[in-house]
Amino acid sequence: MNSLRKSLLLLGMAAMTYAAPAVAQQKEAKLGWKLGAQSYSFRLFTLTEALDKLDSCGLHYVECYNGQKIGGNIEGNMDFKMDAAKRKAIQNLLKSKKKQLVAFGVVSPKGEQEWRQMFDFAKAMGIQVITSEPRTQDLDVVSRLADEYKIKVAIHDHPKPSHYWHPDSVLTAIQGRSQYIGACADIGHWVRSGLDPVECLQKLKGRVFSLHMKDLHEKDRKGHDVVWGTGVCNIEGVVKELKAQKFKGVISAEYEHNWANSVPDITASVKNLREIIAKK
Repeated sequence: MNSLRKSLLLLGMAAMTYAAPAVAQQKEAKLGWKLGAQSYSFRLFTLTEALDKLDSCGLHYVECYNGQKIGGNIEGNMDFKMDAAKRKAIQNLLKSKKKQLVAFGVVSPKGEQEWRQMFDFAKAMGIQVITSEPRTQDLDVVSRLADEYKIKVAIHDHPKPSHYWHPDSVLTAIQGRSQYIGACADIGHWVRSGLDPVECLQKLKGRVFSLHMKDLHEKDRKGHDVVWGTGVCNIEGVVKELKAQKFKGVISAEYEHNWANSVPDITASVKNLREIIAKK
């Protein structure tokens, strides 16, 4: 093989290598899925550092949480009560890192004043989903404000005995309330509670707004995160069900293991998920 043909072959192989992730992203985008990461996966780092890590994982979208140190010459922590100047600084940071903030949580504001602050923050920042475990006494307020702002509130499930551990409690909370209130399906926490994630998704059909995607090494409260598709959470079944429901929304990687170096695991998880999406 002459040197010109060899060079062309190598260039072609490189192009295929770079094209594959782009094609996979196009497929998830076509489904209306915004695949990103919950910045809590990088809680040992600043938000600025977390946004850089998203690049390494091949992700564009981010879900932020209250309390993470911002970094990047911006003082303080993420807080839905921050003033307009700091909001602008965060928007500039996101723009500089080419990342889109699509969700925020898990938050549990108390009373109408705090909830309105949360919705004001979400509106200003272009946040599409507020991830929350709202107090039952605040549900009517949340419903009214969700209708007013037309911003989705996704009720998150921590493992039992938390209030929203079972889909039935979420269904009770949303019954008769705003169409903008639904569920954030934390797959791993359902499995930790002894539930089947596919059955849980089926119960919540039509009201699943977002997911905290996880896979665990065992079906137990002590189960820790592993690369998606290698554990017990039936990721293939979850993808199949989401497609069947014509789900459109945010899918956040929330990886709560190997805290100091989670990028390789999240990167492998994203790769596996995109391969599952492509074949299912």
